[in-house]
Amino acid sequence: MAISRAQLAKELEPGLNALFGLEYDRYENEHAEIFDEESSDRAFEEEVMLGGFSTAPTKGEGAAITFDDAQETYTARYTHETIALAFSITEEAIEDNLYDRLASRYTKALARSMAQTKQIKAAAILNNAFSATGGNAIGDGAALCSNAHPSLSGNQTNILATAADLNETSLEQMLIDIAGLTDERGLKIAVRGTKLIIPKELQFIAERVINSNLRSGTADNDTNAMKNMGMLPEGAVVNHFLTDTDAFFIKTDAPNGFKYFNRSPIKTAMEGDFDTGNMRFKARERYSFGVSDWRSVFGTPGAA
Repeated sequence: MAISRAQLAKELEPGLNALFGLEYDRYENEHAEIFDEESSDRAFEEEVMLGGFSTAPTKGEGAAITFDDAQETYTARYTHETIALAFSITEEAIEDNLYDRLASRYTKALARSMAQTKQIKAAAILNNAFSATGGNAIGDGAALCSNAHPSLSGNQTNILATAADLNETSLEQMLIDIAGLTDERGLKIAVRGTKLIIPKELQFIAERVINSNLRSGTADNDTNAMKNMGMLPEGAVVNHFLTDTDAFFIKTDAPNGFKYFNRSPIKTAMEGDFDTGNMRFKARERYSFGVSDWRSVFGTPGAA
């Protein structure tokens, strides 16, 4: 349906001083703090997790050497979605000089809608991190943050054993657990936490816990071990599109984790409609968000 003069009656009145409602600042590109961007030229992308070899056994004198098999364990699939939105302005509205006053404002509003949609879809990966239903499972069939990630060495975990709110104890335990992560064969891997990802409700707690010179919430003169040891070198980042007020996550430096595949960058177009005379504007892009290796994140839903 086109934007008509009836919908914009005030715009036709002389002496109008200002239009408002379309000029707000926006939270932009927050996904870039979490996801690594890659390009794509196909309808979908797939990444395969490979299981390496187990520890090498001792070979007895004169005995045959032991052979091991490499295996593919699971496949992460990224299916791109087409995101598009449009609006139109009637020929009469254009004739009455509303085009110049409104087109630029509504094209900005269109861009804001497209940008916000991208942030919502990116945050959905973490908002659904503790659920394996409704299409939320990752390539191995488990939830992104789960204690039941299947591997060649048994189930593995990237979630706190006991759900807890953000505090010094829970954060230290997560960093300890991250340091104990293993590969598909159960071999220890050198993975460390790099960044704390939090909703807006936890930003003040996070500041006190990770940036205070002394331990937060105690009368002791103990140093803040996390700060002094250089843990979480990238600090904390607030994502305003996270919906759980007490869930939080640590992003690790494990490779091939959070990925954003850009299939077709945003494109805008404008054209006139011959039959109606309306002027039409549209925006369109294709992309997908997901995670290949669950070891790239460690999380907890909070105590509540």
